[in-house]
Amino acid sequence: MRVHINQAAIELVQGDITEQDTQAIVNAANTTLLGGGGVDGAIHRAAGPRLLRETSTLGGCATGDAKISGGYRLKADHVIHAVGPVYRKDDPDVARLLASAHRRSLEVALEHGVSTVAFPAISTGVYGYPLHEAAPIALGTTADFLRDHPQITLVRFVLFDQRALAAFEAALADLSRSDPNVQPD
Repeated sequence: MRVHINQAAIELVQGDITEQDTQAIVNAANTTLLGGGGVDGAIHRAAGPRLLRETSTLGGCATGDAKISGGYRLKADHVIHAVGPVYRKDDPDVARLLASAHRRSLEVALEHGVSTVAFPAISTGVYGYPLHEAAPIALGTTADFLRDHPQITLVRFVLFDQRALAAFEAALADLSRSDPNVQPD
């Protein structure tokens, strides 16, 4: 599924984020930036040991923020390490922090001349964020950013399985119905 906002595109695919040929991929990182499980571990394994050497010099990263490194053995030139929140149902900050992780990733991309970015479903794995709640936040934040920043031409959400893809497709369909700036392809 693909939509356009001005000259930019948001697309949804099922696949492996480590295989993406965008200029940057986003890592669903933890605050240490030293690797972990899930997407984080897969990116570190695919990029090779130089990624860990670089991320160990970055001083960690706060929840809701993002930092950039080289991509090393990945197709992508850069990895943007975004730290999403651990989901807590009654915590009013989790939605704000998830939106911030997406927005900061795009800001970091812009600061480094990156125009194509691939995201995973941040915080929806071991951090427990429900897909049906995370998808509208991720897509809405991205659409808002793209309206004002035409330098980013493609944001691809790479979803690991059919369940995640379906949740993001439903959220993107809702967004395109409610926002006249979001045009289906």
